[in-house]
Amino acid sequence: MDFRRINHLPPYVLGVINELKMDARRAGIDVIDFGFGNPDLASPDVAVEKVTEAVHNSRNHRYSSSKGLPKLREAIANHYERRFGVRLDPGTEVLNVIGAKEGFTHLMWVLLQPGDACLVPAPSYPIHIWGPIFAGAAIREVPLAEGEEFIANLERAYEYSWPKPRTLVISFPHNPTTICVDLPFFERVVEFARARNMIVVHDNAYADIGFDGYDPPSILQVEGAKDCCVELYSMTKSFSMAGWRVAFLVGNPEVVAALTKLKSYLDYGTFQPIQIAATVTLNEAGEYPKLVRDIYQKRRDVLVEGLHRVGWNVPKPQGTMFLWAPIPEPYRHLGSLEFASRLVREAGVATSPGEGFGPGGEGFVRFALIENEQRTQQAMRSLRRTLTELTPS
Repeated sequence: MDFRRINHLPPYVLGVINELKMDARRAGIDVIDFGFGNPDLASPDVAVEKVTEAVHNSRNHRYSSSKGLPKLREAIANHYERRFGVRLDPGTEVLNVIGAKEGFTHLMWVLLQPGDACLVPAPSYPIHIWGPIFAGAAIREVPLAEGEEFIANLERAYEYSWPKPRTLVISFPHNPTTICVDLPFFERVVEFARARNMIVVHDNAYADIGFDGYDPPSILQVEGAKDCCVELYSMTKSFSMAGWRVAFLVGNPEVVAALTKLKSYLDYGTFQPIQIAATVTLNEAGEYPKLVRDIYQKRRDVLVEGLHRVGWNVPKPQGTMFLWAPIPEPYRHLGSLEFASRLVREAGVATSPGEGFGPGGEGFVRFALIENEQRTQQAMRSLRRTLTELTPS
């Protein structure tokens, strides 16, 4: 049969590794999993207690609001003011979405249509590439780089694109490359977009995961950013609430209103007990993201140091819950998918192949910091035995 929108989707490369991992585990092999960025840390106690209480109230079993409860939208607005010094109108500049992937994909539906173009960094998290395509738009790849080099790449991609892109998708700290930026960088992005009448969509998934004193900024901290920018903020990583599917679109009121209108046709919002628990968590567990950050920083240090000991020299990231590792030279000819597959089969270590993140990802694998320090050290011993062509430094 002919299935619209999915017929030409390539196999999900990250799923290939997941299947290998499952096969190995069914065969009784202990696979240490750095592949899927699925937080293993428990959600805040207050969230669990409040959702348990709210679910016993039958009034919360009914349809909710696709826009999100007013108190939840007030809670994220207050959180943004505390965290970033950004004031948001809960009524016009905040929308609750059912996870950032849902919010982003449907946002593309209201910003883009067939015949439009969208600027997307290469490499990128897969939905940042496919979301615009699902909306019927063409993507224009922008080679990812740091600072002014990326701005130059943006200008070049815009200049040589036809039709002229109307949307720019970015996400910093960046998944998968872990590139981090400062507020002056966002000022340049806003300047770029305003001069071209473009909308910037910033996926701020790792807003609170900065290491060694780095504090990731919000693009909405830039003066005038709300004229052309919206931002997605998720409770998935910051509050370790991945399965709860709680995120927000904030910023430009016209864009927020457009997605609100679309969602009124599509859903009745997140299950209300979850919204209630998220509200209380934002109001009462504001320090929790710092606890999460510190755990990921310790894991990062153990992983980077362990890889260095086996001869795999990998840069130490300043943010995100990932490590972007160049494939060692003796194994680079294999390509990222075959190299990652061998790590599962021969070392019992799962990573994500770089080619799964689109152009620019080949030649790398991504480690997610989702294993504790003891399991990470166990993985390093296995890699030492497997990567025999490396010489420990």
